[in-house]
Amino acid sequence: MSEQRRHGWGRLFTQHQPVLRGFFVRRGAREDADDLVQETYLRLLRADQRRDADIANPEAYLYTVALNIAREQAVRRKRNPISIAETEEVHTLLDGREAVDLAAERAQREERMFGVLARLPENTRTVLVLQYREGLSYQQIAERMQISTHMVKKHVVRGLSACRSALADHAGWP
Repeated sequence: MSEQRRHGWGRLFTQHQPVLRGFFVRRGAREDADDLVQETYLRLLRADQRRDADIANPEAYLYTVALNIAREQAVRRKRNPISIAETEEVHTLLDGREAVDLAAERAQREERMFGVLARLPENTRTVLVLQYREGLSYQQIAERMQISTHMVKKHVVRGLSACRSALADHAGWP
């Protein structure tokens, strides 16, 4: 194909590109419209390279190529009715299933933790709950329970050690 013919096709394509995009959008290819416009241009150039003679009506030929591409797209959509957005939604749901699995695993871990806490001595359990659930400092816990901060530390160490030992037997716990 000569450089002059290629420039002629380029000018024609540039002139009709917005109309072609609208043509594809109206036929339901909103997300793929830009790609289909480019495909039209590529097919037009390939067809021109294979031909020895000039195309009599380039504009009509351009729209014939675009119409063929739109028909092919419609057939593909009928064969595969799931759009890319729907595919991404399915992927998100599958990721959600993983999140559900993780949430279930977390719930099992919490259940084991509550079992371990229930078996701890009352003062140790109270110290852990005040520290980790209520967010109190050692000093605040000591004042509330009327014990020394040193005893609070001992209860925390004893409680965490018991929790780690009990939960270390289960998979997924360090």
